[in-house]
Formats: sequence, structure tokens, C-alpha cells
Amino acid sequence: MIGRTLAACLALVLTGLAPGTAASAAAQPAAERKRPNIIYIMSDDHAQTAISAYGTEIGRLAPTPNIDRIAKNGALFLNSYVTNSLCGPSRATMLTGQFSHMHGFTQNGQRYDNSQWNWVRALGRSGYRTALFGKWHLNYSPEGAGIGDWAVLDDQGKYYNPDIITPGGRSVVEGYATDIVTDRSIAWLEANAGSDQPFALLIHHKAPHRNFMPAIRHVQKYLGKEFPVPTNYFDHYDGRPAAAAQEMNIYRDMYEGHDLKMTLEEGTDELRFNPWTDDFKRMTPQQRAAYFGALQDSNDAMNAANMTEREMAIWKYQRYMSEYLGTVAAVDDSVGRVLDWLEATGEADNTILVYTSDQGFYLGEHGWFDKRFMYEESMRTPFLMQYPGHIAAGSRIEAPIQNVDYAPTFLDYAGLPVRDSIQGRSLRALFGGSIPDEWRKDIYYHYYEYPGFHSVRAHYGVKSGRYKLMRFYGDIDAWEFYDLESDPGEMHNRIDDPKMQRTIARLKATLVDLRRQYHDSDGPAVTDPLTASAKGKRDAQAAAGLESHAHH
Repeated sequence: MIGRTLAACLALVLTGLAPGTAASAAAQPAAERKRPNIIYIMSDDHAQTAISAYGTEIGRLAPTPNIDRIAKNGALFLNSYVTNSLCGPSRATMLTGQFSHMHGFTQNGQRYDNSQWNWVRALGRSGYRTALFGKWHLNYSPEGAGIGDWAVLDDQGKYYNPDIITPGGRSVVEGYATDIVTDRSIAWLEANAGSDQPFALLIHHKAPHRNFMPAIRHVQKYLGKEFPVPTNYFDHYDGRPAAAAQEMNIYRDMYEGHDLKMTLEEGTDELRFNPWTDDFKRMTPQQRAAYFGALQDSNDAMNAANMTEREMAIWKYQRYMSEYLGTVAAVDDSVGRVLDWLEATGEADNTILVYTSDQGFYLGEHGWFDKRFMYEESMRTPFLMQYPGHIAAGSRIEAPIQNVDYAPTFLDYAGLPVRDSIQGRSLRALFGGSIPDEWRKDIYYHYYEYPGFHSVRAHYGVKSGRYKLMRFYGDIDAWEFYDLESDPGEMHNRIDDPKMQRTIARLKATLVDLRRQYHDSDGPAVTDPLTASAKGKRDAQAAAGLESHAHH
């Protein structure tokens, strides 16, 4: 009798079923009760528009066939968002299922508390083998975070010959970061294959983070291919003082040597402004010769062309896209290797595989690179998930999800209870073919890092269907409101439009409710009046700079 009760309890733990279904769970064959493996692949700064499964023009020109396989095998999430579009805070949210102000890591440069609860440790304690390879970027290493095996890049990591930190110390590993991370991940999978224990593996790529360095095999992949220049590339930022004050324009703020690999003059390989020299110095002479040799003809042609300011701005956009999308190519290779391994070993059917990025990224929209703002390109992140037999192949999920939902999803599938501290909910509820009535309708966002890189001001806001309301605070204290249906590029701030005041009032009330629901009291209250607005380092006229040439 005791043995039977124990078996029923075990079935409960393994399946996460309600008590009333214990008897049927105990009667299930052991194979059906097996807990799934989890492979969580996260890149850094991968724009949703740079994945061909999303049906974008960039995706058509620079396809990602392996990432697309996940969408074919499972689900493509069309409305996936982050809570704070910045690397460290997003990673902490992924681990804890909490907004930045709750887990305490609101901006890069802070130190994440490894001892706090995370879903990987919870799975490990329940019998999973766990590992993380690649970018950690929350502090020096995952020591004390409860992850079984790990090898991580030092801080942001370097693309070529990176420093790798392991429990045994730190050393330079020759090779290309994306390939090194993939090799380690596959080796770990091989070493753990065939065990009755389920595994949870986190593969965290540095790519395609700045300074966008493709593997040598991909340096010329998109060189010379013409990508469509966004219609708002020469944005004037009218009515958007915070957008005017940023410092992340491709044609004005990118480091010409470091980011764009531009040379000083025709016939030389000497780089223009390159403040972070270690990215190239650490390459072997052979790597350097191959990489910059592949760019030499393009650089010589650029230096010989005697371009106007506007022509140069467009040339820089094309070079940025070539480097960025070339960097994505090795990530797609990596995803293909992982999928191939799962299929070859027969593990695919019992493995949940997720592909996402820690946030979105600008590919020239508003003239920008980087992220941070609550505008769509930055706040949206790709999210694709497969679990054969449990998620219908080719699903397209419209429901809005956020990175607070990852932790409860993995707990749910592992048969573990969801903690009260988690502020998201399991995505499992979305795989039944319809969106549950009680699923969230509104997305809350809060960005904190100012002053900081790129001079983006702190702000919070809500996206509710077609509408978005955000409040910037600090030296620029301003509201912005957009109707995404008529203005998908978020170019027209309609905060003072008389026709929109009822909608704005409704969203302000929603924002009050969301801040209460998520326990966020940081920044000014929704009801606080605006103070005198200062435009900061650049006013709109100066920010237009180059754009003033656009119409001549």
C-alpha cells in the first residue's frame, strides 16, 4: 500500500498533475511520465526582423534556415517582449521570472546575487543535470548559482580567442566564440547522453552583440548585398526629445574602426577610430589577415569613392548589416548542429528546445543600432519553441508573452510548483489552440540605465494592443503615446492629440494597475506632473544634424 502511494506521489511530482488525476498518472507507462529535457538557446541582441521565420524582408535576404526549423517543428511567438531591454537585467529576469526591480539587477555593471532562487537550480535539485555555456554577464561567473557544469565568457566576451572562465580558472581558448560555445555544448550533451536523468542545458551566445564580428567563413557572406534602408533611417525625432538625445546613430555614433572595420585610406589596413583594441589584437596573425583581407576591397572602394555625408551614412548602414547578419550566420549554424544532434540521437521527441534573444535590436530604424528604448524593435525579441507531440508543428502564437514567463514554463514542464515570487506564467496554457481569457492583455516595461552608454533616458510604459504609452523621467521628463496600427514606426507622438485623450487616460489607469501588480514604485508615479523638460546633451536640431541634408 505504501509503495502504491509512493508511486502515485512520484507520478504527481513527475507530471505536475492535479491531485485528482494521481491514479491515472500512476497508471501511465513510465515513458509517458518521463520529464522532458530542456535546451534553452539565447543569443545576444538578435533582432526579430533578422530571423526569416518571421517573414521579414531582411530574413528573405539573409535567411536563418536552422532557427526556422524550430518554427516548423513547433511554435513561433509573434508577440514576444522583454521587461527591460538590456543584457544583464534581461538575463536575471530569465533566470528568476521577475521584473528588474524585484531581482535587483536593473542595469549593467551591477552585481547579480547568485544565491537567489533561479529555475536552473530548482531543476537541478529535482534531479536534472544542468549546464550553462557561453555568456553569463551578470557577474564574474555562475559560481554559487546552482548550475551543475559551466564555462562562461569573461564579461561580454570576445569573438576571437576569448577568455573562458570555468570552475578551474580562466584561460584563453583559440577559436571563434560561437563555435567554441557550441562545441562545449555538444560535448556536454554527448557525455550525458543515454542517462535516465533529464537534462537542462543553457547555450548563451555572445553573438550578434557589438562589435559584430562574423566567423571568417561568413565575413563575405553578405558583403555587397544591398539591404533596404529603413524609411526612418534619417529620423528627425520631432516630438520625441528622448529619442533626439540618444547617442546610438549608426552614421554618427558607431566607432568607424571598431564597429564598422573601416580603414583610414585606400591601400592600407590601418583602422579608423578603434578605442577597444583588444578585440582585434587577440586574433592570431592568420585570423587577422583572413578577416581584414576579406574586407580590404570593400574598404578600398569606400575610401576611393569620395562620398557625400548622406552617401557615407548609407554605406555605413550596409556595412553594419553585412557584419551583423554575417555574425548571425554562425548562430544559425550552431542551432542546426544542436537540432541535428537531437534528431540523430532520438532525443528530439523528449526535449523542449527554445530559441530566443536577451532583447531585440535596431537594424537602422530611427537611424539606430543598440536597444534600450521601449520602441518595438528593441522591446520585441524572437521566441521559438518546439516540443514534438506537445506543441503542434507550425503553430503561430499571437498572445503577448514576456521573459518573466520562461521560468514558470520550465518549472511547469518539469513538474515543479511555480513559486509565488514569479511574476510571469507558464506558456503551456497557450498551446491548446486558443488564448485563455485570463491571459495578460498588457505588457509592462521599465528601463533604468541613465546615465549610461548611448544616453537613453530612464522610462517605463505599457503596450496594450495597438496602443503604447511611455513616460521618460529624469532630465527629460515627457510622455509619449503611439497608435501602432496607423504608425508602426512610432514616429508620431500623439500625447497631445485631443482625439486620443480618452485612450491615454485609460492607459494611464492601466499603468497605475500594472505598477501596483508588479510592485514597482521606482521612478515618478503615473499621476506625478511633468517637471520642466530639459532636452539633455543634444536638442532636436543638433540631433537632426545629417538629416537636414536629406531633402536637398
